[in-house]
Amino acid sequence: MTRRELKSCVVLITGAAGGLGTALCQRYAAAGARIAALDLDAGKLDTLATSLRATGAEALALPGDITDPIACKAAVAATLAHFGALDGLINNAGISHRSLLADTDPGVIRRVMEVNFFGAANLTRAALAQIVARQGFIVAISSVAGFSPLTGRTGYAASKHALHGFFDSLRSEVESSGVGVTLVCPSFIRTGIGAAATDGSGAPASSPRITVGIESSPKEIAQRIFDAVAAGHKLLLPDATARKAWWLSRLAPGLYARIMKRRVGGEFSGLP
Repeated sequence: MTRRELKSCVVLITGAAGGLGTALCQRYAAAGARIAALDLDAGKLDTLATSLRATGAEALALPGDITDPIACKAAVAATLAHFGALDGLINNAGISHRSLLADTDPGVIRRVMEVNFFGAANLTRAALAQIVARQGFIVAISSVAGFSPLTGRTGYAASKHALHGFFDSLRSEVESSGVGVTLVCPSFIRTGIGAAATDGSGAPASSPRITVGIESSPKEIAQRIFDAVAAGHKLLLPDATARKAWWLSRLAPGLYARIMKRRVGGEFSGLP
C-alpha cells in the first residue's frame, strides 16, 4: 500500500497506548489514516484517541485483550462498525521476561507466548478476510530475538521466532491477493518494555537491563516501519545493531552467541 493509498485507510494498531504503538498511531494518523487503537489500558487509550483527534485525525479507542480470540473478533467488528473498513493491521503489543530458564516458572513463558505470539495470531485471523478484501497490509513487530538467541529471554525469543514462521508462511498464502506482510526486527527501543519485563516468577524484574548499542526512539522506528510498509518490504531491520546482528548471527553464529552472552549475561547471577 503506497503513501497515497494510505490516505483515509483504516489501520488497527495493538499495544497502542504507549511507546512504539503510540508513535505508530501518530505517524499513520499524520499520513491521513484513520486509527483503531487497541490496548488493555482504557485510560491511556482515551488519552491517545483524544490527542489524535486534536490533530484532526479520526481515532477509535478499543480496550481489549488480544489473548482472547473473542475479544479480537469484537475489536475487528467494532472497527468495521465505526469506520466501515479495515486496511491494515500492526501487531505491536508485546511483553518480555528477563530470567534464566532454570529460574523461570513455566507460566511466565506461557504468558509471554500468549501475548506475543497467540495474540498476534488471534487478531490477524480475525482481521484477515477484511484485509484481503482491501488488498491491505499486515505488520508484525518481532525483534533481533526473533532470528537469533538471547540469553535470559528463552520465552521471549521463542515467541518472536514463532512470529517469523507464522507471518512468513502467511505471506505465501496472501501475497498473490495483493496483501503485504512485513516483519520488523528492531534491537533496543526506548519503549518501556524492558522496564516492564517480569522475572522468572512473574514479578517485575529487578535486575538492571543491559542494552547493546544505541537505543532508538519510538518515533524513529515508527517512521522506518511506515516507509518499509509503503515500499512493500518483507523484512525490516530498522537500526544498525539489528543489521549487524542479522549478518553476524548468520555468517558466524558461534561468535555471535559468545558476544551476545558476554554483553547481556551480566544481567544474571549464576550464569556459567
